[in-house]
Amino acid sequence: MQVLRPITANDFDSLKKIAIESGHGFTSLPVDDALLLEKIERAESSFAKDINKPQDEGYLFVLEDSETGQVVGTTAIEAAVGMSTPLYHYHLGKTVHHSRTLNVYNTVDILSMCNDYTGCSEICTLFLRADSRKGLTGRFLSRSRFLFMAQHSERFADTIIAEMRGVSDENGHSPFWQWLEEHFFSIEFPQADHLVGLGDKVFISELMPKYPIYANLLSKKAQAVIGKVHEHTKPALKLLEKEGFEHRGYVDLFDAGPTVEAKLGNIRSIRESQVCPITIGELDHINQQSSDTLAICNQGVKDFRATFTKHAHYNHAKHTLIISSEVAKALKLKQGDAARFFRL
Repeated sequence: MQVLRPITANDFDSLKKIAIESGHGFTSLPVDDALLLEKIERAESSFAKDINKPQDEGYLFVLEDSETGQVVGTTAIEAAVGMSTPLYHYHLGKTVHHSRTLNVYNTVDILSMCNDYTGCSEICTLFLRADSRKGLTGRFLSRSRFLFMAQHSERFADTIIAEMRGVSDENGHSPFWQWLEEHFFSIEFPQADHLVGLGDKVFISELMPKYPIYANLLSKKAQAVIGKVHEHTKPALKLLEKEGFEHRGYVDLFDAGPTVEAKLGNIRSIRESQVCPITIGELDHINQQSSDTLAICNQGVKDFRATFTKHAHYNHAKHTLIISSEVAKALKLKQGDAARFFRL
């Protein structure tokens, strides 16, 4: 069984391995011991807080194989982005050049730097190790965050965003960045990407062009990747689109990957999730009753646990969720406790 839980200091070695495996463009997990330790400490502090509105919390989870104890993935939620360090995006808009005298009408795409998503919550740091990318694990890891957000909605903003990894090659070079590098930065994409991961964003305000950029002045390669995702990110984007996330023209400053957004209450998994009491039942009985795979969580914060299983069945008539003793143990639930679930 695979169980999602809050990260702890004991997970440092596993988190570092994931940071190394995640590669270029995965700025939320830099390969830096001090920063990784800081992320773990911040997460532990965030889960321990007693709050009723989003501030500057970072909730970092790990997915653990309960049989081997191995951490096979991570996922996270930032409660309110851009509050301590500015969050920059380009917004893709349009301007019209029109001359009635010459009978000329041209519409041109422009990129304007902005901080429009300041204060929004962000889902991020989604990574599943290669040997675990099978079955429903990836889908669960992505959607499991919504169980936590549904259960503790007061901790999050009304608008939820997700920054999707943009196009880059196997060496971490981005066509979009190459144009910016040539004209404004004189540093390569992996270095800029690493600085952002370290939290050093001063160079953005110092060197980024202050005025809107006409997209048609960029190289053809740079224009072609605006709003496009990395090949490895396409499955994650499709999952979020099914949840109701949409791209509204905001892209990353460095690789031009799209940022998608949704209102908290409109996210499908949150809308469809429900809370009810549990009954710990016999495994054979559950197998006979259940044909769906359910994603289930307890109602805790620092003791939060979530998993996905077929060893569960929702009894509509009695409004109770029947789960096996194994699932109850994994979720730290006892007879009569309540759980939140949705169909995976």
